[in-house]
Amino acid sequence: MASEGKLIETLLSTLREHGYRGRVVPVGRLRDLKQEIEAYYREGFFDAEFYQEELAALHFGPPATLPTARSVILATASQPQVRVTFTWKGKHVPLVVPPTYSQKTDRLIERLVADALATRDYRIVRAGVPKKSLAVRCGLGEYGRNNIVYVQGMGSFHRLVAFFSDLPCEDDNWRAPQLAERCRKCRACIDACPTGAIDRKRFLLRAERCITFRNEKPRNVPFPAWLDSSWHNCLAGCMNCQRFCPLDKDFVDWFEYGATFTDQETRLFLRGATLEQLPDSTVKKLEQSEMLEFLDLFPRNLPVLLRERVSG
Repeated sequence: MASEGKLIETLLSTLREHGYRGRVVPVGRLRDLKQEIEAYYREGFFDAEFYQEELAALHFGPPATLPTARSVILATASQPQVRVTFTWKGKHVPLVVPPTYSQKTDRLIERLVADALATRDYRIVRAGVPKKSLAVRCGLGEYGRNNIVYVQGMGSFHRLVAFFSDLPCEDDNWRAPQLAERCRKCRACIDACPTGAIDRKRFLLRAERCITFRNEKPRNVPFPAWLDSSWHNCLAGCMNCQRFCPLDKDFVDWFEYGATFTDQETRLFLRGATLEQLPDSTVKKLEQSEMLEFLDLFPRNLPVLLRERVSG
């Protein structure tokens, strides 16, 4: 096992050299997370809709594609917000995609990890595991009051990616969930959240009240009546709590500029055009901005955002 421990050290060092952070934990730790999540559900901390849509499909053991998996490799990379512009009624309307959505760093990290482990013939496959819980438990990050994971030097402007591996791992730094020290006396995210999803009296977010949970649904699912249209602020997800978080003060103005869509393209999105119905040039813009997965969200989310920003 000494050689495997050295390989893990080399892997984590390689990630750091590229500006990433990582941890490796035994695959058995996923059982601890499963028990924790199920206990929270039984105790009423998750409502049934959120549990079924977001948690029930997670994996807590080796997948069929790698039944010999012995560890989970978790890594994260700094990412900016992306500002995408839509032309509507003669006006340019910039809209924001939060930092956790772009998948381009996933592929970069996957290549680094795969290459590092290939020297010893170990394999990896993508892991649909509870990444936030895993990150906090293994010491990669800590929870904010908003239940978002904060990583030193990255704030909440990062994206987690996980892999199952047959690489043995016996040692870890498993710990109880940690709340960032600065959050203990801070109310910034509580005051910034218009839905009341963040409650100082409990550790867990009221996820069913979170805008992110409500605006990532299929186009045929209406927004709940209590969700005021003025509260929407991103193409998907929400940045309300992060924009006012002291832990993110060094990152909140970090933007990357994505595509600008024409009035005609915006109209196609609003009508719910499928990928096959879009011009090749539009598809290319979506690909370059890592937004192909948003296509089904556009007919539902775009009208609300455009109404709030364009009068008449």
